[in-house]
Amino acid sequence: MPRSRNATDIMITVIDYGMGNSGSILNMFVRIGTQAILSGKPAEIATADKLVLPGVGAFDKGMDQLHRLGLVDLLTDKVIAKQTPILGICLGMQLFAESSEEGERHGLGWIGGRAVRFKFDGVENELPIPHMGWNTLAARQDHPVLADLGDSSRFYFVHSYHVQCTDSDHVLAETRYGTTFVSAVAKGSIVGVQFHPEKSLRWGMQLFRRFVKNAGVPTAASDSVLAIAE
Repeated sequence: MPRSRNATDIMITVIDYGMGNSGSILNMFVRIGTQAILSGKPAEIATADKLVLPGVGAFDKGMDQLHRLGLVDLLTDKVIAKQTPILGICLGMQLFAESSEEGERHGLGWIGGRAVRFKFDGVENELPIPHMGWNTLAARQDHPVLADLGDSSRFYFVHSYHVQCTDSDHVLAETRYGTTFVSAVAKGSIVGVQFHPEKSLRWGMQLFRRFVKNAGVPTAASDSVLAIAE
């Protein structure tokens, strides 16, 4: 049986493709005692124990950057074939989808669905876009990454687009802002969050701890099983 590993044994690679709030994410991992580097180098990404794909900005530019750095095929092999755990944040989560209303590029296609812009009816038409500020999550499935957050947990959002999943089994949590939208997804070793855990104080720190400790290779029953092995 392989030796169990603690947070100090694991190397997190935050993918540097010019689109993310990477400094704050690295600081969070330092605070929880986990090794983390920022890299856009294929060799370093290939050897990572776990990955984080951050993202702030436009969908097409994000995909253009990943293609320019030669990371798309590498990441797909690493995440899909090798089942390396990955956490997508904001635009990073949207890039997991197949496409976006925001652009014309194909996404990574790991999660079936499309990113769409907020559309409101009735009095909600007066709500500002982007959705910006603190909001809560309603968990739709049990998942270790969202465990132990407490009833008072809240997270910081800044976004105009959100992912519509084609398979409800991949919806991990939803949030209400004029309409109910998907705020977290999970499929096997893939986890994505629409909010910014690096800006979400102790709740974001706890989510990072849970990702380091618990997000691993899924059980063999189904690629959508969300019970992740310690």
